[in-house]
Amino acid sequence: MTSPRVLVVDDEADLRELLEITLLKMGLDVDSTETLQQARQHFAEKDYQLVLTDMRLPDGLGLDLVREVTASGKNIPIAVVTAFGSAENAVVALKAGAFDYVSKPVQLEQLRILVQSALKVSDSAPAAAPARGQPQSRLRGSSAAIQSLRAQIARLARSMAPIAINGESGSGKELAAREIHAQSSRADKAFIAVNCGAIPEALMEAEFFGYRKGAFTGAADERDGFFQAANGGTLMLDEVADLPLAMQVKLLRAIQERRVRKIGATAEEPVDVRIISATHKNLEKLVEQGLFRQDLFYRLNVIELRLAPLRERLDDLDELVEAILARLGSFEHKVVLAPGVLEVLKGYSFPGNVRELENILERALAFSNDGVISAEDLALKGGSLPPAVPVAAPAAPASPAASVPAASEAAEAAAPEVAPSSEPAMPPLPVFDVLPSNLPAYLEAVERDILTRALAQTNYNRTQAAQLLGISFRQLRYQMQKLNIQDPG
Repeated sequence: MTSPRVLVVDDEADLRELLEITLLKMGLDVDSTETLQQARQHFAEKDYQLVLTDMRLPDGLGLDLVREVTASGKNIPIAVVTAFGSAENAVVALKAGAFDYVSKPVQLEQLRILVQSALKVSDSAPAAAPARGQPQSRLRGSSAAIQSLRAQIARLARSMAPIAINGESGSGKELAAREIHAQSSRADKAFIAVNCGAIPEALMEAEFFGYRKGAFTGAADERDGFFQAANGGTLMLDEVADLPLAMQVKLLRAIQERRVRKIGATAEEPVDVRIISATHKNLEKLVEQGLFRQDLFYRLNVIELRLAPLRERLDDLDELVEAILARLGSFEHKVVLAPGVLEVLKGYSFPGNVRELENILERALAFSNDGVISAEDLALKGGSLPPAVPVAAPAAPASPAASVPAASEAAEAAAPEVAPSSEPAMPPLPVFDVLPSNLPAYLEAVERDILTRALAQTNYNRTQAAQLLGISFRQLRYQMQKLNIQDPG
């Protein structure tokens, strides 16, 4: 059996020699070169299980090689060597598809850990599906949103890049994190999930980094922290937005240096941990308010994974309900829904998402007769989806650049119903029966008018305007940029 082959690309002769010797001692075959052009030739002629490249080369950037290797479709992890303190370059490389990075001066222990992890990915990924026989995913459903999510997770599992999972409470952020870990080369190591909002601030450093015996009153024994417990595996920081600023500084250093120091210790110890963070809050807004460090945000938010709320994937409701009822019931006493109950559930908006669905069914089971859940047992209060608005053909604007009054009337014909709120409701919109002659211009005028009215109605409070329109803050911001809608303030 041939040894795995590694390509080293670096223009510093001393560093290149050090990397070669280290890799050869690990039993690997090594090719080395000092330019981007020579690396391309090697890459075209031979198959590699790992590519290790410097970020700055005489004839280009290692980042170009990262993109080319990633785009090749081959299962080849590529790692970059970055200068000391160049955390931004490492983040850019990870976003471009790099497996991992190592900082100068290169720590040989850290390099060996990186190489071993990369070779696991290179060896196992092509055969992962047949070997595991397509195991049941933790993420139930067959909608387009959930299928897209599964595809993203399959790609992200091959990398070491930090992932930020965004989604409403109850949408399954921890399940997604566990799925990433289960499909990665770290699946045989620990997965540690930490609720950052549930740890008292005074205990955070000890919980995350551990402590030595006698480090403080009550420290009767030495104890590992979350980082040490997750060494070689995955550490999930749930509700990361709740971390106090003082802890954010220490966490940033641990993530960048990949070393932690226990309370009471004098030396740092290396840790090999993949970070996955999750929150239902808007971290960008917290950064603007000074409540979350910008450098930590960029460190955690290398790759963003968004989970759709349940109301956006109601096609999955049948499968989710079936799985939950199977868990609630038993072999002798199965739980079923009475006729029409599923339709009632599909008319509900589920502000608490899948977690609320579980609670609703569990509560309904307690009130049901003989394990048959009726619509009355659900006891749904509020949160109903707005009724479907019949589609009507709108009137054409007088010209491609529709006047503001015409756009306003058209917007009134297309605006959706919104849930009752403390804000004054938008007026009902008339319906027209003449088709527009320029549909794109017409729809743009309609959209601009609806957004402008919603913003004006909320005194340009974007969060309230997004809630009024039933869209996310990010969607609203994107539409404002696309339509060039400016805040008058």
